[in-house]
Amino acid sequence: MIRLRHYAILRLLLASFFLYFAWPMIPQATTPVAATFWGVWILFFLLVVGANLATLLQMTRPPVMEQERKRRRQTYIH
Repeated sequence: MIRLRHYAILRLLLASFFLYFAWPMIPQATTPVAATFWGVWILFFLLVVGANLATLLQMTRPPVMEQERKRRRQTYIH
């Protein structure tokens, strides 16, 4: 479970890094194709950030592999 948090934080940092480099280019989009590209890019960025925040806030279920590990630990304890 702790590993999932580390990965989520790393993905948020990577997404922020990409936004840092992309942000100065967004206002320079003058053609409709460029504006569409940056609109889709920002939408994808928000999707990535939202998914990783949901993981950090434990709003999603852990992957199947992590669930199996947790079940095994519970059966050994009981």
